[in-house]
Amino acid sequence: MFLFSMKLNLSGRWNMLPKSRKWISAGVLLVLIIAGIWGYQRYLAIFKTNVKKSGMLYIHTGSGFLQLLDSLKSGHYLNDMNTFKWVAERKNYVKRIQPGAYFIKTGWSNNQLIDFLRSGKQTPVKVTFNNIRFREELAARLSRYLESDSAAFFNVLNDNQIAADFGFSCESFTSMIIPNTYEIYWNTLPKEFLVRMKFEYDRFWNMTRKNKAAAWGLSPLQIVTIASIVQEESNKNDEKPRIAGVYINRIKRGWLLQADPTIKFALGNFMIKRILTKYLSIDSPYNTYKYAGLPPGPINFPDIATVDAVLNAERHNYLYFCAKEDFSGYHNFAQSLAEHNRNAAKYQAVLNRSKIWK
Repeated sequence: MFLFSMKLNLSGRWNMLPKSRKWISAGVLLVLIIAGIWGYQRYLAIFKTNVKKSGMLYIHTGSGFLQLLDSLKSGHYLNDMNTFKWVAERKNYVKRIQPGAYFIKTGWSNNQLIDFLRSGKQTPVKVTFNNIRFREELAARLSRYLESDSAAFFNVLNDNQIAADFGFSCESFTSMIIPNTYEIYWNTLPKEFLVRMKFEYDRFWNMTRKNKAAAWGLSPLQIVTIASIVQEESNKNDEKPRIAGVYINRIKRGWLLQADPTIKFALGNFMIKRILTKYLSIDSPYNTYKYAGLPPGPINFPDIATVDAVLNAERHNYLYFCAKEDFSGYHNFAQSLAEHNRNAAKYQAVLNRSKIWK
């Protein structure tokens, strides 16, 4: 009875209102409804899920808001581009674009996405390089992972002053760069990459490794240079310490190294199968048939396993080695030149039968 009488009372009061006030009250109610709907839509625009797939979003250095929108669109990352633009404008993100690589996640709202991008908290990319011989190859490999192009990387790798700033000559500069997998920010500049490599180099050459090098009477640069030759001689890790021992024995005796890989490097062609006599006359500091001692720098970027193989070289009396005639990838070792010549003759005979002339 109370509720019924209250309804009658309210209804009566409404009927007693002047017509103009009824229109005003209805208008206010309509405005409130519209405002509520608008507010709810804005709430959804800010907090509703809008990222429909996870992935790495790349924002290039110097990019503006329009370029970012193009990347989001081409990557098909968002359900609704318009709400993203509206929220970005309200949060003033359009003027605070941070370049880099960002791993965005499914289920994020526009608010979460914009806060993440605006923070500049990049997701590092994994940069892997190995089996690299020439600087051009390294530059090309790095440009596949990082924002800068290969020319930019190649230029810093060949800059005499930059090499000197890090304590190297241009020829020895590559010994500072150790093949591995590194986590690096995508928009890292070439010079910043070198700073990172110097940090890794210093960490690699700890006291244990330095002491091993010193025990051989060799510097880290000399160890890496020998390793670069050993790496070209064999891909058999179990044999590398023995090959390293041969080269160390030659160095101790003051002999010419006569390392075929250095001739290939001097010629710029590692595809050569046979080192012909005519190749040995090339006038290059890397021609170890002509110039005594080690070449001025590594002939490739030796991996960690090969560098450690040199540091842990076998102590033996071998002075020569030659590829086995079975093409297994292993070598025959010899203490005397006569024994070596017999091994070499067997290998050359197989090359002849296989019609491998160069």
